[in-house]
This record gives sequence, structure tokens and C-alpha cells, in this order.
Amino acid sequence: MDFQTPEDTVPSAFITEELSRQLIGRPPATGAWRDGDPAGDRQFAPISNLKLENGRTLTSARIAFETWGQLNADNTNAILVLHALTGDSHATGSASKAHPTEGWWSDIIGPGLAIDTDKYFVVAPNMLGSCQGSTGPSSLDASGREYGAQFPYLTIRDQVNAQFELSKVLAIKTWYAVIGGSMGAMHSLEWAIMYPDALQKVAVIAAPAITSADQIATNSVQVEAIKTDPAFADGNYYDAKAGFGPHRGLALARRMALLNYRSPGELNARFERSWQSQVSPLGRGGRFAVESYLDFHGNKFTRRFDANSYITLVEAMNSHDVGRGRGSVESALASVKADSLVVGIDSDRCFPIADQQLIADHVGGTVVGGGLRTITSSYGHDGFLIERDLVGPLLVELLEH
Repeated sequence: MDFQTPEDTVPSAFITEELSRQLIGRPPATGAWRDGDPAGDRQFAPISNLKLENGRTLTSARIAFETWGQLNADNTNAILVLHALTGDSHATGSASKAHPTEGWWSDIIGPGLAIDTDKYFVVAPNMLGSCQGSTGPSSLDASGREYGAQFPYLTIRDQVNAQFELSKVLAIKTWYAVIGGSMGAMHSLEWAIMYPDALQKVAVIAAPAITSADQIATNSVQVEAIKTDPAFADGNYYDAKAGFGPHRGLALARRMALLNYRSPGELNARFERSWQSQVSPLGRGGRFAVESYLDFHGNKFTRRFDANSYITLVEAMNSHDVGRGRGSVESALASVKADSLVVGIDSDRCFPIADQQLIADHVGGTVVGGGLRTITSSYGHDGFLIERDLVGPLLVELLEH
């Protein structure tokens, strides 16, 4: 069903009456996966005493993850695939009661595909702080209550450290490749800097070396949209009945994000000034089609995500700066030993292509293709999820390099 298709992975489209009917019923207080829900394809790895950059320690946590393919005898064919802000461990596969959406890279990961599960053992974790099985604000603390707003502040480096602990659980000392797009590419880049001997290849797709002031500003407005929803209740909303959680604020934040993830050209070409129905939006109570598109996907998002997790992850993105404590961005990038693939999208207004050019110009090791690889796409930032026919061959080039 279209309801179970991740909105990031498909071109923008008009919202039909049938699509609207798929959102019947009030949204839950949180769209998080909770203990007792069907696990589906998730596996869980315990992590103990994870020390965070802010000095706190998560004494007991877990990482939810999914795997495909078989690990070879010497554990050398493992690939770590890292998701974007609102993704999860379900990188490929069908939607189900356990997995609210289809896999976000189903045409990239699988037998005979770019990340070939006949050759590689593929692992996709749900990042720490998220809400689809890994420990996050919707998880229970030592007292048996949801962490809520008391969940510790996380950085990109904290999340990578959690992924490194997952590696230990899986007995993988060296990843054949670490691959990420968007926020996942922030993780993959930090992997290459923090643990240069723990991976052979790295893909950085549509992400910067630092989160800029402009990007932080955009993120801050989304966070404020959630916090100003009266139903947010300072993050203590988990006991609220369906329809009485902070779904309005979370949906608004998602609408803002979608505008940043798509290009003006795509939205203008797809919707123009079309009306949603025969009722005029010019003072007659009707709506423009693009408004209904944003509303539908904002409301849909509230049924699979958690407001506190959204804040936690956006703030982790804001922390991203590979040069912090390392002298400079350039010196940090130069420390990378892995073969790297650096990809930018020419219509990306979330992380403009100059961000990836900086990485390609200064990253150490061998850059596959000799420099930045640019994808020409009308879809903006989400092109790394939609343009599978362009992304796939680049990943093959990295893996076969």
C-alpha cells in the first residue's frame, strides 16, 4: 500500500482520496516501536556502559539491527549500511505489522543488486536515540518509565561508538565497507576518522563534514515546532490517548523537513498551482495540491516516529563537526585511510554540493573516481534514495575498487 511506502524514496505525487482514507483514525501518542510489539526482522544487541561525549554514561542500552546475506568464515565480507534521520534498520524488505514501511533501499540491497547479498553480509542498525528498536527517548529507563526529555544528549560520535560496540557483538573487527547517506553519511565519515583501521572502504553520500549555521537554523525551527505543541508536555506524553500526543508539532516539523529534502524544481513541476479538489483555495476554503501533499506525509510520519526521538536526532546532526577537537576539518579528513566514495546531488538544498566537494578535496586515502561524484537529479536531497539507477553503479564501483 502507498501508506507503507517511505515518502523519501518516491517522487512527489498528488494525494488521492484513497490515500487520505489510509490515514483514518487518530495518530498514537508515539509512533515508536515498543517492547512487546512484533520484532519482525529485527535483532537486538546489548550495549553496556556506553560513555557519551557529554560525560554521561548509558549503563544499559541496545541496538536494533537487521542483516542479509551470510558472514564468511574469516568475517571479511561485512558491510555496514547506515540510515538517514528518519530511517531505520529496515533497509530492504516488505512492510508488515512489525515494519511500518517498506525498505528504504530495497532496489540497492539484495541478491545481484549493487550491495549484493549473495556476496556480502549486510548489517543495518537503527541508530542510537531513534525509535524503531534501539534505545531512545521512548525506551524505559531504570525506573520503568520512558526517558522522554531526560534522555541524554547524543552526538554523531556517540552514535558511531554505539555502532562500534555492535561490531564487537557481531565479532566483526574490520568492515569491508561502511556506507551511509545523509545523516548516515555523517556516521560513515566519522567511522573513517574515529576508527580508520576498522573499515576498508567508506561511502559518504549527500552529507557535509560539518553542519553549517544555515542547517542548524533550519533544524532549530523544526525542534521548536514540536516543543511548542501543547500536547508535547515537556516530552512527557507517552501516556496520552491516541490523538492527544504531539502529532501536530511533529507533523509540522516533518513538513518543514520535506521542503528541505526536495528541490523547488520538482515541487513546481509536479504540482504547479493545482487545486486539491474542485474547491478554490482562493478564499473558498479549498487547498493547493502541494499543501495536501505536505499534510498527508506529515500526518503519515507521526504514525511511525517519536517526537522526542526526532529532537534527539536533529540535535545530534547539529553536533556534527569532524574538525571538533582535531585541529581542523581538513586535518581530520586527511586522517582517513579507507578508499572513499564521495557523492553529491546537484539539486540538494539540504546539504549543498559544496559540502561534499570539501570532503572530496581533503579526504585521505584513495577517492574512487578521482574526486567528487555528482548525481544530476530533480529530486533534491532525497535523490540518494530515489535515483537508485544512478547511486547503485557508484556503490558497485566502490565495492569492486
